[in-house]
Amino acid sequence: IKGECIGEMKGIDYDKLRCCKAFEDYKSDTFLLHKVKLDNMSETEIKAFFINLYNALTIHGIAAMQNLPTSVLDVHKFWQTTAYNIDGHTFTLDDIEHGILRGNRSHPASTSPQFSEKDPRLKFVLKHLDPRIHFALVCGAVSCPVINVYTPTNLDKALDAAAKNFCTQEVSMFTEVDEVWLSKIFLWYRDDFGSTEVDVIKWTIPFLSPEKQDRAWVLVFKLENVGKVDVKYNEYDWRLNKLGVNPIIL
Repeated sequence: IKGECIGEMKGIDYDKLRCCKAFEDYKSDTFLLHKVKLDNMSETEIKAFFINLYNALTIHGIAAMQNLPTSVLDVHKFWQTTAYNIDGHTFTLDDIEHGILRGNRSHPASTSPQFSEKDPRLKFVLKHLDPRIHFALVCGAVSCPVINVYTPTNLDKALDAAAKNFCTQEVSMFTEVDEVWLSKIFLWYRDDFGSTEVDVIKWTIPFLSPEKQDRAWVLVFKLENVGKVDVKYNEYDWRLNKLGVNPIIL
């Protein structure tokens, strides 16, 4: 499916996808997800499994619409209602992202954990939050990361690569004007990366080019000792990630 219907620049050919035999086979296979035994999986296996499933479910949910939306934001409760039955439990996109992959943390628009104390799905929640998952999850927008397929054996290196690829494009350090520009992912999920803006910037440094790393440390020093650095956030392009829609270069 990835080779046939997903372009190199993240765009998805949804019209072609709907006619793709591999996608028809995939849709049939999703009816078997209720037989999956999550109890038998390791933490790494669960992480890879749900990252892949989140991305596949997003694409499946969009492709199933009679008319493609301009943006997934236009689809009423898309992330709260698009779901698979996995191991006998219903998992929506929000359940997968905030409940499983983020270790049962709250949605940015909420103050409550995704799963309640008595939710039977709690036993599948990842024990350790890995912020790199944010650069592997594709929510259907142009500004989302590149779509990849993850396996337990390559997961750590693949998530490093995903974070590096995303930060290379979405993180900018301007020492000339004392400005840091970040993706809004770092704003919405700041607590996943650290408790302060300085923590967030430090988190990105290993995933930047050597030149950007040098600039970042200069700006971190100024933030910690002078405080005169502006941290700004790029606008998130919520247009549907369909083939032919190019990012808006500002």
